[in-house]
Amino acid sequence: MSRFAEPVFVAAGRRTPFGRGGGALAAYDTVSLSVPVVQAMAEHAEPDLVVWGTVIPNLGWSNIAREVWLDAKLNPNVPAFSVVLACSTSMTATFAAAGMLGGGTDLALVGGGEVMSRPSLALTPEASKRLTDLFAKDPAAALAALQALTPRDYVLPTKGWANRITGRTMGDHMEETAKAWSISREAQDDWALKSHQRAVAGWNAGFFDDLVIPLTELKRDANPRSDTSAERLAALKPAFDRDSGFGTLTAGNSSPITDGAAACWVANAVGVAKLPSDTPYVRLVDYEVSAVDLHNEGLLMAPSYGIPRLLARHGLSYPDIALWEIHEAFAAQVLANVAAITDRDWVRTKAGVDQDMGQFDWDRVNPNGGSVAIGHPFGATGARDLSQAVKELWAQPVGSRAIVSICADGGQGTVALLERV
Repeated sequence: MSRFAEPVFVAAGRRTPFGRGGGALAAYDTVSLSVPVVQAMAEHAEPDLVVWGTVIPNLGWSNIAREVWLDAKLNPNVPAFSVVLACSTSMTATFAAAGMLGGGTDLALVGGGEVMSRPSLALTPEASKRLTDLFAKDPAAALAALQALTPRDYVLPTKGWANRITGRTMGDHMEETAKAWSISREAQDDWALKSHQRAVAGWNAGFFDDLVIPLTELKRDANPRSDTSAERLAALKPAFDRDSGFGTLTAGNSSPITDGAAACWVANAVGVAKLPSDTPYVRLVDYEVSAVDLHNEGLLMAPSYGIPRLLARHGLSYPDIALWEIHEAFAAQVLANVAAITDRDWVRTKAGVDQDMGQFDWDRVNPNGGSVAIGHPFGATGARDLSQAVKELWAQPVGSRAIVSICADGGQGTVALLERV
């Protein structure tokens, strides 16, 4: 059984190398960094639709999807629209495109980007109103007032991109969740080390070669470290809870500030036939978008609702999943969500699924590393995760299944069920 009347497929796409914040890609903005990705995709096929997203607002863009496409100097007759769902943005773009296939729309290019090195500055509502009123009455006085603005008149980027509702960062929230689920510092560092080791091994084995387009400034992901170790990770100080003596999240077991852009394809059977014959693709069977009470259940815990619901809808349990691609906002977030979905009471009372979901196999999770090592440019992560999962699942036997899971700020999350065909 599928969500869709006709089969929908996701095909692996391309992405930039992911750069460290303030590093090799910091001179780009999100539009200019996205352009080479859509150009590389369009070399293989022209889409009927473009869906693109970014998370950090920029008042200079009204529809980043259309602006990226036109800046890429591609066919202006291809429509494009933008989406945003925090860290799940480009996965949500996939779901949106999947629902629009048919009627001559057979192939969609979806993705997103983020240059976290260059967040835009904005004026406070008070300063904005003052200047707007002045411009209407006396433009010369308004220009003079612009020169007199002080730092108090600006809305400066909040460290960690704090949630507007709670006033706390994702790291602050995740510290609380890690304590609630007794996720140890050692377990977090161990998962972070695995993420780096697997990402480095994936690069060395050539896994990423056809997924990443080299840029002049950067040829491969800047964040995976071949020299990291358990000892080095253990030496890092807490990054969020610095005062209690019980903080466990560090710069080493958290995803870093990252610049990057990524894309993948969404298609029906007609659209898949337009792609090169060696393009990895799998079937998008179904998806789940979930939300939790961010005040009481954990800001990044929505996947623990979505995963069991999605699997139960198809009569599946954890052993039926050959591959798990779980976004690593923090190592603790992966560990806490898996702890939740393997807690029978949580699954029954929170997710509303009253069945034995079976044994969870950690060896099937993120075989080529995740966001802790590779990086997490908010708008790009969904497409990066999906392309990576598609290529990994493509190497498995027909009928194999994968779960791709992404948590999102605001207490939301998205989960996709894929099948090798």
